[in-house]
Amino acid sequence: MAEVIIGVGSYIPQTKIINSHFLNHRFLNEDGSAINDTNDNIIRKFQAITGIDERLYAPEGVTASNMASIAAQKAIEDAKIDPETLDYIIVAHNFGDMQDKNVQGDTVPSLATRVKYELKIKNPNCVGYDLLFGCPGWLEGMIHARAFIKSGMAKRILVIGTETLSRVVDDHDRDSMIFSDGAGATIVEYKDSEDVGIIAHKSATYASAEANYLTFDGSYNKENLQPTKYIKMSGRKIYNFALTKVPAAMKACLDESGYTIKDVKKLLIHQANEKMDQAICDRFYQLFDVPAPKNVMPMSIQKLGNSSVATLPTLLDLVTRKQLKDQSIEKGDVVLFASVGAGMNINAAVYKF
Repeated sequence: MAEVIIGVGSYIPQTKIINSHFLNHRFLNEDGSAINDTNDNIIRKFQAITGIDERLYAPEGVTASNMASIAAQKAIEDAKIDPETLDYIIVAHNFGDMQDKNVQGDTVPSLATRVKYELKIKNPNCVGYDLLFGCPGWLEGMIHARAFIKSGMAKRILVIGTETLSRVVDDHDRDSMIFSDGAGATIVEYKDSEDVGIIAHKSATYASAEANYLTFDGSYNKENLQPTKYIKMSGRKIYNFALTKVPAAMKACLDESGYTIKDVKKLLIHQANEKMDQAICDRFYQLFDVPAPKNVMPMSIQKLGNSSVATLPTLLDLVTRKQLKDQSIEKGDVVLFASVGAGMNINAAVYKF
């Protein structure tokens, strides 16, 4: 018994925000003091570390659930299925539906319910629920789908990752330049086989000192007395955490799968930061005393930015449709997914196409 991806889709916004957009921002330190540097230098250093040249924002009036529905419809069309046959809709996100200039996230009804409504699915036995697991949410949703299918509770599941991070960023925080918007979706289906789908997976939550590496907090502009909160992160702590925990989880997952490092054709890693992802890749291969192969790790962050829970399914869609240069996935390929995010949560999964 296995679960296989039979359809993939994504929503990639068209509103392009290039790095020069931030030249006139008033960036501040965490304590509200001025940064002793020019915006030119701040942006140059940011680009060198993250690899981000541009990011994409959702247009006005388009919410996370709207993007999720569009990505889902594309996945349904790709899979050539009747959406009424879906047993579950799992929507991973972090902040719900954020409207422009709205200080509150909206999660009532759930985003999964809104997606089901927008897809016009009438079947009451198609159950929708939201999943909050930080950036690794879509991959955790895939792991949920595996559990449902292996238990016999479901045969066909829609898993979505969607986020509008551009609406929860502090304009005075340099980290605001990292974040972007988007959605990706997959249709997962039961298959009477063993050597396909998710072969092994690992998940973990580190909630001691690591719990507050990513938080929701006030603006760095201490003159701003509004109660609005924004996404905040301890970049250096997250970087060090990811470089220690993620490669180890990836290795444990691969070891459990029964495949070897030579069998791995692609690493699909959450698009958080180009330098960090490359370091994770290098450290993972160092655990096997081999160099990382050329083109083993597709990257989309340079042009799409970090859309959190949407980065992995969006990246998968781009690679399977051969929209990234020199990147593709073929039947029989063994792919290792990995992600890290608020929690601090990490996960990894070995998937055979």
